[in-house]
Amino acid sequence: MESFALHSLSATTTFSTSLYTGNSLLHRSPGPISITKSSSTAHSLSTIRSSTQKPLIFSPFHNKNKIFTSKSRILALDQESKDSPLSKSPEKPTPSLKGAKLIPLLISVSIGLIVRFAVPKPIEVTPQAWQLLSIFLSTIAGLVLSPLPVGAWAFLGLTTSVVTRTLAFSTAFSAFTSEVIWLIVISFFFARGFVKTGLGDRIATYFVKWLGKSTLGLSYGLTLSEALIAPAMPSTTARAGGIFLPIIKSLSLSAGSKPGDTSSKKLGSYLIQSQFQCSSSSSALFLTAAAQNLLCLKLAEELGVIISSPWVSWFKAASLPALFSILATPLILYKLYPPETKDTPDAPAVAAKKLEAMGPVTRNEWIMVGTMVLAVSLWVFGDALGIPSVVAAMIGLSILLLLGVLDWDDCLIEKSAWDTLVWFAVLVGMAGQLTNLGVVTWMSSCVAKVLQSVSLSWPAAFGILQASYFLIHYLFASQTGHVGALYSAFLAMHLAAGVPGVLAALALAYNTNLFGAITHYSSGQAAVYYGAGYVDLPDVFKMGFTMALINAIIWGVTGTFWWKFLGLY
Repeated sequence: MESFALHSLSATTTFSTSLYTGNSLLHRSPGPISITKSSSTAHSLSTIRSSTQKPLIFSPFHNKNKIFTSKSRILALDQESKDSPLSKSPEKPTPSLKGAKLIPLLISVSIGLIVRFAVPKPIEVTPQAWQLLSIFLSTIAGLVLSPLPVGAWAFLGLTTSVVTRTLAFSTAFSAFTSEVIWLIVISFFFARGFVKTGLGDRIATYFVKWLGKSTLGLSYGLTLSEALIAPAMPSTTARAGGIFLPIIKSLSLSAGSKPGDTSSKKLGSYLIQSQFQCSSSSSALFLTAAAQNLLCLKLAEELGVIISSPWVSWFKAASLPALFSILATPLILYKLYPPETKDTPDAPAVAAKKLEAMGPVTRNEWIMVGTMVLAVSLWVFGDALGIPSVVAAMIGLSILLLLGVLDWDDCLIEKSAWDTLVWFAVLVGMAGQLTNLGVVTWMSSCVAKVLQSVSLSWPAAFGILQASYFLIHYLFASQTGHVGALYSAFLAMHLAAGVPGVLAALALAYNTNLFGAITHYSSGQAAVYYGAGYVDLPDVFKMGFTMALINAIIWGVTGTFWWKFLGLY
């Protein structure tokens, strides 16, 4: 989700993995792998694990020499600690000032004020629409610059629209009843269920057991397991931090590949890069694999682009290019960013031991499997049955609550879900009102005139606009923030240039997933994987740009023929 709230450009992610001693590489530890993120996309994954089961941690280290049983030694240590200057009470630190960051606040507000009072209002736009546009632009600027957390800043924008009487209260809050937004919120709860029950970890471990004899096979096992889990776990960030990163770190450490060390190139760097790059295609493959996918279709609907049977239509259009990318990426990175360790003969045995230690599939895991099969089936066949996607998700969540797989506290502490509800609803509501008030129509007509003046055909305009939408993401630290800021505007430009609506809407949405792997701040999963410490920052940018070009070729070539075959243009 794959990060679902906006990261600041300086967002950092810290991972601490507790390694306990044991005779085996697979060992149940008394403490969890704790994953802590400083950005607002963080999921409380360590809380989930600690409330349900003792996680399995590969421990390559074994040291019995740190056990002190001598009473005198303990007393000596105690005396040393008393004599140490560190034992003295430190001076109280000066409390840091809280509230908005001054410089980002001034810039964000200034942008809205300049548009409202300094830029001449076009004749075609009403005063109300122009004022709403200025508030919207100020809100978007704040999402990028982060003077406050994203939810708080979005709420300020909403408040401003009501206080200035730009929008009525009921109109401003109308998007809070959006089916798509509630589907996104419930998706967070499904992701929590996958991590809490350990089902995602079990599935990934099975793939390691089946395909993990070589480093390349290990990469394919992890990649295919994510593609399998993705449609029922709609958070790329949760998949990365809750399932795949712990497995990759454990396998890497068992092979002597340590983060922040020259040994990282043995195995860990390659596995991290491969999983990171493949996650973007996994998210693009299914409508319910990432929150931003649902938001894209909702914004497209606001502009009159209606996609019938959205789950099936999305999958059909994405299937060929996404699967081709998923299968090609590990091999391409194996050549461009090769691991030093080519064979991992012990990995299947290690995975088998881990599965044995995990025991048989639990009751809650079976319930999770059944619920997800039901939910995905209803998402696929819901239109024929007259069951909307959000109702299918509500049924699934109700089952998990009734049978005790999740409890209400699990939902309440899922802060990212409620944060997403607020800022998604604000952005969707403002974007919808900008459309209703004619601002988007005015912008589209302006773009259409420019494109006509340079005599661009719609395929040429399509290529330029798609590339621009992709490259602009270097300025963003969130996929969903990018969608909220620019998706509607770029879709309107496509429509003005004569690009078929469904093709434009889906291509922009697929692009939204693909640019999640270009930098260490481009998405939630980017922060998770970079924070593991296995990949150097220059390599993140270099391989991110290289794979972006390769994906552009894969999706451009295969998509051209496949989408023509499907009748999208």
